Amino acid sequence: MSDGRLSVFKTYKLYVGGKFPRSESGRVYEVNDSKGKWLANAPQSSRKDARDAVVAARKAFGGWSGATAYNRGQILYRVAEMLEGRREQFVREVADAEGLSKSKAAAVVDAAVDRWVWYAGWTDKIGQIVGGANPVAGPFFNLSTPEPTGVVAVLAPQESSFLGLVSVIAPVIATGNTAVVVASADAPLPALSLGEVLATSDLPGGVVNILSGSTAELAAPLASHQDVNAIDLTGADAGLAKELEIAAADNLKRTLRPQAVDWSADPGTRRLTAFLETKTVWHPTGALGASGSSY
Repeated sequence: MSDGRLSVFKTYKLYVGGKFPRSESGRVYEVNDSKGKWLANAPQSSRKDARDAVVAARKAFGGWSGATAYNRGQILYRVAEMLEGRREQFVREVADAEGLSKSKAAAVVDAAVDRWVWYAGWTDKIGQIVGGANPVAGPFFNLSTPEPTGVVAVLAPQESSFLGLVSVIAPVIATGNTAVVVASADAPLPALSLGEVLATSDLPGGVVNILSGSTAELAAPLASHQDVNAIDLTGADAGLAKELEIAAADNLKRTLRPQAVDWSADPGTRRLTAFLETKTVWHPTGALGASGSSY
């Protein structure tokens, strides 16, 4: 017997600058499950939404890149905690988005939570892996230190709507960059729900901005945007990726080309180092006498 309640449908919104705007254009598009059943209307982001997201990411960059690596690790771990608390919601959304059984979707969500924890642990260790002291001839310290590239546009994987999504976002922000993420066009709902998790964690607004809509429509202005420093082309097909690479060359963006990835495999450090730049500093050690260094 029905209790007479009306269904309460969820309104999905973008996540930009720590807030949840609707698309500036007012457009939405239908999102269906693997069997063609309607799930929700998602915002269809415009070029203006993409530009707004870049502004938010740039504004957040100073504070996020200036935070200690240890603090960034704490915040990423907090995101994992929040995801664990909303596990059932994401299992349902991933099952619908990717046509998986509940048990397989649960495995995907668990792997995504573990992936956040993995990158949380790397925040204060990657510097020791890719930086260090260099042996030089002369009375100098020569030190190399990794620094974040800046604002990174991320085209999320089209097929892996959650584990792949987490796998491309987490390494970008773990290393101090800020991100403008274009979610999977056909399966954006887990990404938009991730925005709700990020908003209720300790992640400052603007560090991650999530857009839904046409990947090609949103990627073009991001690839040519002069205030975007790097772009991850994972979610682009071969033809679109080539066009975006050409556009990205205009201001010498760092570009991560798309390639086949097993998202369930050990991610390694490749994505952590993809959007890091190395700063090398020379510093005099002082006068060297007959007895050696003055230090």
